[in-house]
This record gives sequence, structure tokens and C-alpha cells, in this order.
Amino acid sequence: MSFNIENWSNKFNEGNVILSYNGNITSELITDVLETVETKLNESEEKPKVTKKIYNVLVECLQNLYHHLDAVKYNGQVKADEKFAMFSVKKVGNSYNVATGNFVKNTKLQLLRDRIEQLNSMTSDQVKDLYKIVLNNEEYSDKGGGGLGMIDIVKRTESKIEYSFDKLNDEYSFFYFNINM
Repeated sequence: MSFNIENWSNKFNEGNVILSYNGNITSELITDVLETVETKLNESEEKPKVTKKIYNVLVECLQNLYHHLDAVKYNGQVKADEKFAMFSVKKVGNSYNVATGNFVKNTKLQLLRDRIEQLNSMTSDQVKDLYKIVLNNEEYSDKGGGGLGMIDIVKRTESKIEYSFDKLNDEYSFFYFNINM
């Protein structure tokens, strides 16, 4: 199946959406989104512990998008410095859901899949131990991160990551990331 931006946009806007966005990711946008989500959760009188968890997971997800995006042509268009991504925060029953989508080089898919499958196969205690190991390792990627983002998300939520890859072309695929809490 080839990538269809309208289908993905519809998926991100289904259900009880607190906030949904697709477009260029900037540091200013991240600040605005975090403030908006925090305000909406406070207005809904959500428990402070739940609000804090959602906020922290959203911070990690948005930072991952901001730091790991490449400018990619989709539907034949892209601006030189535009880093396209999608994300949404939804209430699903008594839970919340944070989903992101962005383009990833096909050469990185296996590494990404392996990392997610590793995290999904671990117990809560194993994830906490891995977090400590990576944190103490003090090694950083070429993008400035230490690889803690996804580990921290799984540690905080104690949930499995739902994901998929939707091929765009021979060079890129669309990476869908979803976490429930």
C-alpha cells in the first residue's frame, strides 16, 4: 500500500481529539502545543498525575519529531526547510492516546523496528533497568539525543508501542507511532 496523506490525516482526527496537527514542526509550535494541551487537560479537570504523564509523554514525542525529521517530498511538494509530521492527543474511554507520524529513511526502518520490538518485549522492570543503563552510558547520537525518548515513554506509560511503516517511495516511509496511557 502506498502512502496516502488524506487517510493518515483522517486517522489522526478520528475520535475524541484534544489536539491534532499536521504540518511543519518548529520549536515555537512545540511550546504552543504543550501549553494548549496542558490548558485543555486542566479545563477538563483531569487528575494532575494524569495531566503530568500526558504532558511528559507529549514532550518526548514532540522532541523526537523535531530532532529526527528530514525534509521529504510527499505528494510532489516540500519546502526546503519544512519538516512534515502529524500528531494527535485523544481521549479514548478512560485512557489517553498520543500518536505521531513522520517520514523516516527506509535504511533506518529495521533499527527502529528492532528498538520498538525490544521495548515491547520487556517487562516494566526491564525497561526501568534499560533506562538507567542508557542514561549512565552518556553516549549521544548525531542528533544530540541519548536514545532515551522511546524508553522513557514506555517507562512512564507501562504500555506497548503500536507502530507501522507505510512506504512513500524507495527512500522513505511514513512511521506511525502510538502510545496509550
